[in-house]
Amino acid sequence: MTDISGHTARRQLLANDLAVIVTTIICAMITWVMVAPVAGVDLSVGTGGQTISVSAGSVTLTAAATSIAGLLVLRLLERLSAHGLRIWLIVAIVVAVLSMLAPLGAVSTAAAGSLMALHGVVAAVLITGAYRAHRQRLDRFA
Repeated sequence: MTDISGHTARRQLLANDLAVIVTTIICAMITWVMVAPVAGVDLSVGTGGQTISVSAGSVTLTAAATSIAGLLVLRLLERLSAHGLRIWLIVAIVVAVLSMLAPLGAVSTAAAGSLMALHGVVAAVLITGAYRAHRQRLDRFA
């Protein structure tokens, strides 16, 4: 059996991270399409006297930014601690639960529930994808 060099392992992990980012974006967009255009839910949030509509662009950018930030924090924690993946998992779950509070400012109950589902989809795909990709790396070198 061939050993995986450090360079190859880093490239594989980067490819896995990119796959997690892309998958998170795709799942977020599928959820948005099913909720907004197909089901006809008006995804609007009231903030400080203004009403902001949640568009496909904002869903894409938010899913991408969330995924990138989450994976960067994971990589940092892995460098700083032997238990970086476990610490990240706990932090990611706490952040995901707290993110469920944001949609409570939606203009309707349907919008609030739909936005909570959207947050849940992004969290579930990001957390499980990143955890599995980074756990495989740990298992390979254990």
